[in-house]
Amino acid sequence: MADRLTIAIAQIPPIVGDVDGNVAKILAARNVSADQGADIVIFCELVVCGYPPEDLVQKPAFQRACRAAVKKLANETSDNGPAMIVGAPWRDGDNLYNAGFFLADGEIKDTRYKKRLPNYGVFDEPRRFTPAPAFPEPIEYKGVKLGLMICEDMWLPGAGEYLASQGAEIFIVPHGSPFRETGIGERVAAARNRTQATRLPLIFVNQLAGQDEVLFEGASFVMDAQGEVSHRAPQFEDGVFITEWSKSGDVWQCDAGPASNWVDGEEQAYRAVTMAVRDYVQKNHFRGVVLGLSGGVDSALTAAIAVDALGAENVRCVMMPSKYTSSHSIEDAEDCAKKLGVCYQSIAITPAVNSFDEMLGDVFAGLEKDTTEENIQSRIRGVILMALSNKFGDMVLTTGNKSEMSVGYATLYGDMNGGYNPLKDIYKSDVYALCRWRNKHHANDLLGPVGEVIPERIIIKAPSAELREDQTDQDSLPPYNVLDPILEYLVEKEIAVRDIVELGFDEKTVRRIEHLLYVAEYKRRQAPPGPKITSVNFGRDRRYPITNGWRDR
Repeated sequence: MADRLTIAIAQIPPIVGDVDGNVAKILAARNVSADQGADIVIFCELVVCGYPPEDLVQKPAFQRACRAAVKKLANETSDNGPAMIVGAPWRDGDNLYNAGFFLADGEIKDTRYKKRLPNYGVFDEPRRFTPAPAFPEPIEYKGVKLGLMICEDMWLPGAGEYLASQGAEIFIVPHGSPFRETGIGERVAAARNRTQATRLPLIFVNQLAGQDEVLFEGASFVMDAQGEVSHRAPQFEDGVFITEWSKSGDVWQCDAGPASNWVDGEEQAYRAVTMAVRDYVQKNHFRGVVLGLSGGVDSALTAAIAVDALGAENVRCVMMPSKYTSSHSIEDAEDCAKKLGVCYQSIAITPAVNSFDEMLGDVFAGLEKDTTEENIQSRIRGVILMALSNKFGDMVLTTGNKSEMSVGYATLYGDMNGGYNPLKDIYKSDVYALCRWRNKHHANDLLGPVGEVIPERIIIKAPSAELREDQTDQDSLPPYNVLDPILEYLVEKEIAVRDIVELGFDEKTVRRIEHLLYVAEYKRRQAPPGPKITSVNFGRDRRYPITNGWRDR
């Protein structure tokens, strides 16, 4: 019976559906682990197919490919190298399971199925998988009993306590735990509940990937039997991290392992969004991105994120001035583009606006100008960006923030055009905070220049769409320091209007914002995807009907 183990945490970025590519990454990580003397390599949940596979997992051909991949990986362990714990969908008779496999000596030694299938927020696993018929039994390796719990099985009482009662000595927990601002604290608290209830140490291995709207930031960790995090793998960085274990009496302890510092706040959010943009663009094989750079704060932050994600050489920014565009906006956009080092062009929309005025002149004769003419300007800009995208192969990045998406302060087929929206789940107030963080800080996974990249004048000026004379956002909306808290109460916390009013907000304002939130649902259904940052994002988390007669009373 072994009293020492070397266990490798493989924090790698699988791509959903790229089974062959994922197998190659798994084997590469195993080779690195072997060179460092690992006995076992642990990978994240469903690493063979990538997580979440959504309805792709229901295709019989896809299931067969995953099964063949697991068998291939098992065969690779016949070289006396490290054993592996990998995850994949697995059909057993009429049932499809979210499965974990212990691979060693050229064989699938043990198979364990996930019992607790989450069905909230971004998760809908019961739609696709069958829950395990019973809690898992321990897996024995070199005389050591390992307690394999797949993701959700760790979060609730039951599986961990049962494994401990059956003699498990170390918990192994492969995860696909999505990023959210409070995610790490929630994971640590759930893991602590299991370790303190059982007095067993735990290894938490999380996925690292941007997958459409869902992000996985890694941040794998080791927790000791007292419930304290003893070793940390980094956020937003892949790698193989070796942990050294020894047994003292009846208790296993981790003597050595990764010692990364986890970040939070603005840095965590900024780097998460940057990873999301990088993965979305690269995994979908776009050459680069193009966006409208208006001289405003949202487009400036989006441009900075794009440069940090892809490099300045892969970012094209376009200023599209009209007769309402101020000279300082033109100057600020050019200044921002220079600081970022991107390709920058200016294409005036005035000729197109004049053509539309002439085309629609007879139809609109005698009518006052209103948002119709404003939206035409926005849609002309959208057409220009899409033309550049088609011609040069760059994906359009949309620049709208969560505040605007919430109340419909955006134009369909205009500024909502695009393939991805980095700011979709970031409120306007937080946009300013991220700009200030980026101007003062940097990180090794950011590709843009160090120092100020967003001109201070962009940050301090009043926000405006500049679609009419002397326009500001506050002509149509409450100040963002009022709007954003109301939206957070309505969207993230689902608090009743009367309770929000009791917190000190004006009732008329709250009811107006609630109404705008509901009637903008049809726009959000047609909006591009964007990364989930908050506890409740539009799309996967919040699924409201478009046709909706409900208003809070």
